[in-house]
Amino acid sequence: MDGLKLDQPLLSTAQGEKWKRIGLKKRSGVLAALFSVYSRKSQGIGDYEDLKLLIDWAALTGNSIVQLLPMNELGPLFCPYDSLSAFALEPMYIALSPALNLRKKDIPAKIQEIKEKFPSNRPYVDYRIKEEKLRLLWEIFQSEGRIDTADFLKFKQDNSYWLLDFALFKVLKAHHGGRPWHEWQEPFRVRANQALEDFYAIHDKEVNFQMWLQWLAYKQFKAAKLYAQKKKVLLKGDLPILVSQDSADVWANPEFFKLDFAAGAPPDMYCAKGQRWGMPTYNWQNIAADGYRYLKEKLRYAENFCDILRIDHVVGLFRIWSIPQSQPLENAGLNGAYDPREEAKWAAQGKGIFSVILRNTKMLICAEDLGTVPLVCTKALKELGIPGNDVQRWVKDWKIKHDFLKPQEYRFLSVAMLSTHDTTNWPAWWENEAGTVDEGLFKRKCSDHRKIGFERVKNKLFDLTRSQHGRLRWRQEINSVDKLVEILGKKKEDIADFLDMYENTYQEKEKLWQHLGLAGAMREKYDSRIMEAALGLSLDSSAVFCINTIIDWLYLSDIFKDDPYQFRVNRPGTISDKNWSLLLPLSLEELLKHSVCEKIRQMNLAAKRI
Repeated sequence: MDGLKLDQPLLSTAQGEKWKRIGLKKRSGVLAALFSVYSRKSQGIGDYEDLKLLIDWAALTGNSIVQLLPMNELGPLFCPYDSLSAFALEPMYIALSPALNLRKKDIPAKIQEIKEKFPSNRPYVDYRIKEEKLRLLWEIFQSEGRIDTADFLKFKQDNSYWLLDFALFKVLKAHHGGRPWHEWQEPFRVRANQALEDFYAIHDKEVNFQMWLQWLAYKQFKAAKLYAQKKKVLLKGDLPILVSQDSADVWANPEFFKLDFAAGAPPDMYCAKGQRWGMPTYNWQNIAADGYRYLKEKLRYAENFCDILRIDHVVGLFRIWSIPQSQPLENAGLNGAYDPREEAKWAAQGKGIFSVILRNTKMLICAEDLGTVPLVCTKALKELGIPGNDVQRWVKDWKIKHDFLKPQEYRFLSVAMLSTHDTTNWPAWWENEAGTVDEGLFKRKCSDHRKIGFERVKNKLFDLTRSQHGRLRWRQEINSVDKLVEILGKKKEDIADFLDMYENTYQEKEKLWQHLGLAGAMREKYDSRIMEAALGLSLDSSAVFCINTIIDWLYLSDIFKDDPYQFRVNRPGTISDKNWSLLLPLSLEELLKHSVCEKIRQMNLAAKRI
């Protein structure tokens, strides 16, 4: 399919100039978290210098886009979507390299000690590495850090909107024993000017250290972008729609947030109680009254590092699931409501915010439009020329055929992919989730309908010997709606939600097998040939971009051992040291030499995405 011929109207949308700049052509890419990749030189975790090797890998494999998770400074849960700032970069990713002008003779030895203490050949990141690196960077700063250089002074001046506030926030937080800002001493909590000036005068070195860290991160990340340009690879960033309640942004501008509410998501087929993320929602009226400067400054800073920017949870710009902070945590997202409540206001709010975004950046804007998306959002994205996401397992005709769409039926204005950072990888989905329903959701539906005893029906409907990880697999003999109705003991018109679940999941694997065009009987376990077919379907789709996680790409080989279910970046709605910490089994240098690179390149060539 020739996107240029079919989608010339894109050039006349609000994003037309941005499409013209990057080229209106099909591309493929790789999504990787920087904490998951590493080089032989990095110290316990990937760093900004390692991005150059990741860019090399992308170029070698015919991928012209490298997509990253948010690079903002991480909070105590190390979740990239619950950051301490919408601006500040994560200092843990700073490369301890000769570029720091290390004059103290013992510093290289200390860097080596860190490498030995935090080896990269382990399943998960040990986040104690952050404290170790920052301790050494403080030592380097004390002996080498210059706070009067022209470049550093310019950096501080250019980023005066947020930089000093952030640095003060970090030092004040340490001064208060790490407690959240709303528990600080009153003068600091309410930002009394004299108290902040006096504090800065006493702690000027620590405050300047925080700004120096941001300067180093800025220089190293920007250098990676310049390197990508030379390699003709586009960097795609990720702008979290929200920030942590305990963040510099909320402390500095509390009027921009609704602090009595927490953002989340309503219940769906994958999360029976919905989700409660905890971050406060925006007060868009106050942000607008300030000329949207907070939003404009975020875009301006991100432009230093990105050619393309993904807006996380874009539907939240139109309306967001808002949960009263007074709700018990165990209720998750059950008792929330959309804000604005009036559906008639959603289009105007979303379009208004997007008009600000598109007028104030050169970056091509993409949208994460997964989940329950109102029509006003879908229409607006198409009208503005903004690609959404098409995740293969969800690209279906949900209402009539209950079957997967063919590659040519994908949206041109979309980013096709097999998985996201919040889902299982594709092999784990194939083996554990395809053809199943969420046990928690099914149980809650039984309770909602009353007189449908979950324990009574589950053994009759589901093959429990093949159900795991909280997913229930249908028995093969439940091969008609009538049999489902008979076992549930209800009238068909009274159980539309059960019928919907059944029709969209029963024999789901068999249906996708047909689309993959594989010969023989459907195989329950994934293998490299099934993986190649799944990736090939997305690559051959109409989508202008096809960006797959580095994990899914590497499943074309035998790099990953054991159960695919364990190789997951995040499990939404859970707190675990295995979230946001997955490490690849091989270094970037080893990946660059691996035979899978040529396989990926040939697939991209065949799909005409190079």
